[in-house]
Amino acid sequence: MAEAERIIGTPDTPEAAGAEPEPSDEQVGKPASGESSDADEPTADGAERPRGKRRIAVLFSVAAFAYALDLVSKMIVVAKLEHHEPIEIIGDWLRFEAIRNAGAAFGFGEAFTVIFTVIAAAVIVVIARLARKLYSLPWAIALGLLLGGALGNLTDRIFRSPGVFEGAVVDFIAPKHFAVFNLADSAIVCGGILIVLLSFKGLDPDGTVHKD
Repeated sequence: MAEAERIIGTPDTPEAAGAEPEPSDEQVGKPASGESSDADEPTADGAERPRGKRRIAVLFSVAAFAYALDLVSKMIVVAKLEHHEPIEIIGDWLRFEAIRNAGAAFGFGEAFTVIFTVIAAAVIVVIARLARKLYSLPWAIALGLLLGGALGNLTDRIFRSPGVFEGAVVDFIAPKHFAVFNLADSAIVCGGILIVLLSFKGLDPDGTVHKD
């Protein structure tokens, strides 16, 4: 009987029958040689950083919302408030008053309108290029606010009088003892503050965290 079993051969394991061994738990989900995983990507110092979806859609969605809100508010102010008496919102502490500002945010630098226009255009280009490396949600929101605000004021510079690239920005939010500004200025300031906070926390736009 033993001799018959030896001649016939009764495989007790997959290896004995010529079957390939099942992959181990460590091998399951591991990329093949030469392939890279979308989950992690090595950094310059050899460490791996988590990689998720790029936050480009978030950046441009926030920018589009900020830009649209600023544009609509300025259209309403020009149509309903310009050449009219200011509207008091909170007594004399806050009111809406339409003015044309040829300078930078909050009415500074009226003699450098063209320069501020070029700076705004440069900021937009830099943010668009940075979007390719953007994986951080907070950074996407911050840059979106900056982009939307810059586009809002740049639109005024290009299309409003007295001329192309010299147009005066429409401002209307007038707190007491403070410069008059608009929603684009607010978006730029909020985005800038958020970037400063993220930098202090060590969070980079690509999602990595550095420690100084």
